Amino acid sequence: MQNGLYVALSSQIALEKRMTTIADNVANLGTVGYRATGVKFEDVVSGVGQKSVSFTSAGDTYLSQISGSMRQTGNPFDFAVQGDAWFGISTPAGTVMTRDGRFSMTETGQLVTHEGHPVLDAGGAPLQLDPRGGAPVAGRDGALYQNGQAAGAIGLFDFNPGPNFTRYGNSGVVPATQPEPVVDRTDIGVVQGFVEDSNVNPVLEMTRLIMVQRAFENAGAMIRDTETAFDDAIKTLGSR
Repeated sequence: MQNGLYVALSSQIALEKRMTTIADNVANLGTVGYRATGVKFEDVVSGVGQKSVSFTSAGDTYLSQISGSMRQTGNPFDFAVQGDAWFGISTPAGTVMTRDGRFSMTETGQLVTHEGHPVLDAGGAPLQLDPRGGAPVAGRDGALYQNGQAAGAIGLFDFNPGPNFTRYGNSGVVPATQPEPVVDRTDIGVVQGFVEDSNVNPVLEMTRLIMVQRAFENAGAMIRDTETAFDDAIKTLGSR
């Protein structure tokens, strides 16, 4: 009888984590470069044979690898990544990977994010442009030109977020290992004048939210039924 209580409780803990990730995804529907968070669960078996009981693990979060849709802005300082790569930016937390390409140029010519973090080149150094050269023109490989002259290149990086990754802000991810620069890849590039929207599917997430809420309520009902059975058993035994 106690096993049923523990199983239902483990289910509620897992469902609460899934509900939190779904709510976070829905909240970031309009966040540029946002990649949705998912959760994977595994069975945790206690005991052997007929006495074995299956519980739900706490779950590991993972980052969706599906790209969001590209939206044209016409801003020469907006960039989107085509393919499986990330921009690198320098933050107080160290190097951070992001798909948010809303950049601007400071008075000193440094290319920065909309939050003021320096954008990195392929070597991991802050990207410096000519402050008098005007808006750059980008090649598909991320190379930047001002007045027809090479002025630098936006770094593109390959990394694996792994399970239970750490976010930085809304669209940034702190890499657990050193990201590798992407070079000589025809399937990866940069598009100027576009940004990548969130890859969250609102209809799918709302459907999942409803399913999780119902499952949570069912687990709660199971706990209440178990507690009632405990109470009845105690009353019956106590009356003898």
